[in-house]
Amino acid sequence: MADLDPRAAQVLDFWFPETQHWKSPEEHLKFWDDRMQGGMDGKICSEFVTLSEAGARGELDVWAETARGRMALILVLDQFPRSLWRDTPGAFGQDIKACRLCLEGIANGHYATLSKPWEQMFYVIAIGHCEGPDHLERMDLCIRLVDEMKPLWPKALASLADGANGQNRTVRGVIERFGRHPHRNAVLGRTPTASEEAYIAAGDFPHQRKASDVAANT
Repeated sequence: MADLDPRAAQVLDFWFPETQHWKSPEEHLKFWDDRMQGGMDGKICSEFVTLSEAGARGELDVWAETARGRMALILVLDQFPRSLWRDTPGAFGQDIKACRLCLEGIANGHYATLSKPWEQMFYVIAIGHCEGPDHLERMDLCIRLVDEMKPLWPKALASLADGANGQNRTVRGVIERFGRHPHRNAVLGRTPTASEEAYIAAGDFPHQRKASDVAANT
């Protein structure tokens, strides 16, 4: 089995620091808000541009030979572009590849080796990000995966684990209605339908909700 590339280890150490955030619901929610609401943008944009570009060119594909390397590659392709190329089509440019890596990782056992649920959740997030004709089916998979990971959550986060699927169910409802993420329309140059225009005008997008707000409403 291939050794873990030091650059992949750097990605994992950056994204999953050993800060003991799992011992406190408040600290764990901060962990999520930092990653989902742009709190990691500065370091990604200053330290991971070259690496992300290499990933987009396929130069890091060998990482997927190991479970930890695959996890790092999923982050480089799914999460990092959203910081580096925010509000441009490039933010979503690697979604298909990231999703395929996740589905392959589930099939080949890499996903199951991840013992921390917050690591497994980034598989779920990448699967849900990717638009496509099977999107609704994949959202059902996401919901099932999150339900199945409940035993992995530390006792201190049990209350959060019970509500961890609230966001997925909200996104599933959006995909069921529209078949895509309408909030991307302007960036991708897509013409919204009348129902999408009303949804966009309301401005209540799942991806903009803070983790603490999601937890409070589940």
